[in-house]
Amino acid sequence: MAVAGGVEHLQWMFSATFIAMLAVTPMFGWVTRRFAPPRFLPYIYSFFIAGLLLFYALFTSDIADAWVARAFFVWASVFNLFAVSVFWSLMVDIFDNQQAKRLFGVIAAGGTAGALAGPAMTAVLVLHLGTANLLLLCAALLGWAVLCTRRLTAWRGAAARQRAKSEGHATDPGRDVALGGSILAGIRLIARSPYLAGICLLMLLFTTLATFLYFQQAQIVRDSFKDSAQRTAFFAGMDLAVNALTLFIQGFLTARIVARIGLDWALALVPILLAGGFLLLWMAPGLAVIACVQVARRAGEYALTRPAREMLYTVLGREEKYKAKNVIDTVVYRGGDAVSAWVFAGLQAIGVSAAGISFLAVPLSLAWAITGFRLGRRREKLAADRAENDITGGTG
Repeated sequence: MAVAGGVEHLQWMFSATFIAMLAVTPMFGWVTRRFAPPRFLPYIYSFFIAGLLLFYALFTSDIADAWVARAFFVWASVFNLFAVSVFWSLMVDIFDNQQAKRLFGVIAAGGTAGALAGPAMTAVLVLHLGTANLLLLCAALLGWAVLCTRRLTAWRGAAARQRAKSEGHATDPGRDVALGGSILAGIRLIARSPYLAGICLLMLLFTTLATFLYFQQAQIVRDSFKDSAQRTAFFAGMDLAVNALTLFIQGFLTARIVARIGLDWALALVPILLAGGFLLLWMAPGLAVIACVQVARRAGEYALTRPAREMLYTVLGREEKYKAKNVIDTVVYRGGDAVSAWVFAGLQAIGVSAAGISFLAVPLSLAWAITGFRLGRRREKLAADRAENDITGGTG
């Protein structure tokens, strides 16, 4: 019953967040239509700062209740996906193909460092400041992020002007104008592009398998520990292992792995390993196995798959980088979570065991690997075509 209740709770969470994503996406499309990225990025972060301040006021007022907490939970889920998506849109817009391969692992390491610093700061400060007051600290840190985006866009503009001056041609004026298009352009771009549709499939397979693994983890941990404190300690140990391993790989290995085996195999590596992990869970579902599989899967996702997936966008136009990417990172991501949660519950309802679900997940993992491999190959071809066009345009 505990696992069923957990599944039902996650079904509600994923479904509510998915609906919120559907509502926010047209708003994002309207903003990108009217304002250039150097302007709308600070606006988006300022919007989330305002949300933090609003919830701070609600939590410190007399009207704070369970519905406010639920609303904050959904809003925080939207914020987490949107803020990260917009950040990576800026990264794929600023850095070119070769820079992305060299730098995205290190940049991702900054996110991992934040994942380590955030809980540590919370543990130290919550007893002194209180839970609600931490929202003010979050707003201040997000304000710092606004300053960083301004500095990055200014640096990008100065570098582009310097490069254009040295090469004797004008800078691209399109970087400082609004993206235009309709408010639902991201969805239309995906529908018209097999490449973007492939990235959608990649995201859906990833979220489906991550959800399946999460539910299996919940069941195995519930059966292994009767005390909630023991479960908390187990999860904390897993998180520590994931973050430490991720930070090491991002800082020292991600760029080398991509350079050595190529983007295609970098995208296929983690799902291939995950297929082996699901086979182990099918044959011997136990605490040690689920811990090893989850640590390897999450560290591989954060350190290798996520940076490699972001590199897929560097060969696309600016509208795809901001609008289509945002739809994939938010609506498709959370929609995959919602659908896979219901599928998992449905499989259990018809009597499929956890081991049986693990067996079914093996071909899905291989499909994820094949999709990632083909997208990596396609991306390299697009990058080569773009480089050839630049050379031809420069000499013609």
